[in-house]
Amino acid sequence: MTKLCRWRWLLCLLIAALGTACTPPEKKAIRIAVGTQNATINCAAGGLLLRELDLLRRYLPREGAYEDVRYDIVWRDFSSGPPITAEMIAGGLDFGMMADFPAVLNGIASEQAGKRSIYIATLSGSAAGAGNGIVVPIDSPVHGVPDLKGKRVSVPFGSTAHGMLLRALSDAGLDPERDVTLVSQQPAEAEAALRDNSIDAHAGFVPFVELFPFRGAARKIYDGAATQVPTSHGMLVRAAYAEEHPEVVVGLLRAIIEADRIVERDPERYSEIIEHVTGVDAEVAYMFHGPLGIQTRDVTLKPQFVRGLRVAADTLALLKRTNASLDVDRFVDDRYIRQACAASGVSYEERLSRHAKVPLAQRDARTGAPIAEPKRAAQLWVDGEAKVRSYENTASALAARQAISAEGKRLRAMFVHDRHTGLKLLAEQAWYAETEDGDLDAFLSRDYAETWARERKGDVRQLDDLKIFYPPPEQRPAAP
Repeated sequence: MTKLCRWRWLLCLLIAALGTACTPPEKKAIRIAVGTQNATINCAAGGLLLRELDLLRRYLPREGAYEDVRYDIVWRDFSSGPPITAEMIAGGLDFGMMADFPAVLNGIASEQAGKRSIYIATLSGSAAGAGNGIVVPIDSPVHGVPDLKGKRVSVPFGSTAHGMLLRALSDAGLDPERDVTLVSQQPAEAEAALRDNSIDAHAGFVPFVELFPFRGAARKIYDGAATQVPTSHGMLVRAAYAEEHPEVVVGLLRAIIEADRIVERDPERYSEIIEHVTGVDAEVAYMFHGPLGIQTRDVTLKPQFVRGLRVAADTLALLKRTNASLDVDRFVDDRYIRQACAASGVSYEERLSRHAKVPLAQRDARTGAPIAEPKRAAQLWVDGEAKVRSYENTASALAARQAISAEGKRLRAMFVHDRHTGLKLLAEQAWYAETEDGDLDAFLSRDYAETWARERKGDVRQLDDLKIFYPPPEQRPAAP
């Protein structure tokens, strides 16, 4: 080797050494793998919206031990809870969201695998049980649960809707094993089956018992609110992950709190985002996420929802879906959500005691009158308008509806509220009691409407009848 070559060789070695010394060490990577259920739209604040708005990155820890961390965020969407559970046990997911029944099965399955999962926050729910329900084909003669005797009813076995159905049948004096034929069917199959009348009824969960009627595939006859058994969807995490990265868990929960705030400020806009991602119509998403919605979004672990988990555990044992028990008090862990609330300036105790739905804090869009009775309120979503219009009662909304039609505008949806439970309803599918004194009230159940009308010397009508027989208040003839 010549002297010149030797110098070149030494120079190359020096450059290589310097290059290696100047290369920064690779950052430590922390995976955040979340199993979502996008089509189950009451979980939106825990997954879909966090991803679409990139909220999670805003709240992840960046200081101390997390200063040089690289986050690998993974979102994986599932149609139900069981595959999320399987992935969590296998270590493929760190977080998962699901309803109370699948969550209990998640806790049991994790323990049987020698692992542990914990239930760390609520995403949405109903203390009364609203959100699950029973639908029938449009032209079905069935109008109540007692009418299901001898009928073929489908339901996703082991789901929260399954538990609701069993309670509804029992309350109606029907034996699930002798009086009806139960078949296991997922929502995608049920919609087609309802359209071709190959089933007599379907018991389903969010959002399908509202979605099928909105799309004209079914008619809703029963809502889980009648059971008065709490139901909820919540967030779970692998316990080992939470112990290793507690600050990450808190960061995720802070992002969920922010998502709730954002949705409450503009439910119409975020219902449109939900439709864009999931295909679930924005009008149906609004029924859950808008003011006086079917369910409430509340991250706190309310005693009612914990009781719902216990009911789920008992029901699953009754259904023989599991032969193991779950210590619900150990399964539910509020440490992380309490920290997240404190960091977000939210009083956990105040939220824990709050049970009211997001109020309809508006005035009648037609008359300017205050909306004093939520159970009598009505709303119209006009095509091309960013915000839903609100009215103090159905009569005022019908008058506005006539004017909108006269202007050649299209109505996306009309909502009313059940006079008995306050449940938000699609106006086209409600039953109306028009009483002798001129009052007009909406009901989910024809039987309730008939009872209300009979006690007040009135009549029962449906929306098409009201357009003909119920003129706006200012057009009614003066009383003699």
